[in-house]
Amino acid sequence: MPGGGDVAWVFDAKCVLCSGMVHYVLRHEKRPDMRFVSIQSAEGQRLAQAHGIDPLDPTSFLFLEDGRASTASDGVLALVRHLSGPAGLLRLLRPLPRGWRDRLYYLVARNRYAWFGERETCMVPDAATRQRFVLPDA
Repeated sequence: MPGGGDVAWVFDAKCVLCSGMVHYVLRHEKRPDMRFVSIQSAEGQRLAQAHGIDPLDPTSFLFLEDGRASTASDGVLALVRHLSGPAGLLRLLRPLPRGWRDRLYYLVARNRYAWFGERETCMVPDAATRQRFVLPDA
C-alpha cells in the first residue's frame, strides 16, 4: 500500500459473506476512503503472503491501516471503527480475550462457503465505487 494513512481491506471476493460485508461497509462507512483489495488480485495475493496468509486458502481477515496489519477478530474490530450503524455492536467483543474472539472468527471463516456460499466469479463493484477496488484481471 502506498504512503501512510491508507486504509485497505483484503477480502475474498468469491465469498458471498465477504462480498456482502463489502456492500455493508459501503453503506455504513464513516468516510469513503477505504480500498477494497480482492485476495484474488495480484496485489491481494502479495499483501496476504506478506502477512502470513495463504492467498489460495484464505482463512483470515486482513485489514491494513496506517502501515499496520490486523488479522482475524482484531481485523474485524479495526474495520468496525470505520463504520456507523449496527456493526458497531461488535465493539462489545473487544474486552473478550483475543483467543476466544479468534476461535469464533475462525469457526465462521472455515465454514463461510458452506454456510453462505461461494461465487464462481469475483464480485463486480458498481461504477460509483469501482476506483476503490483492486480486483483480478478478467
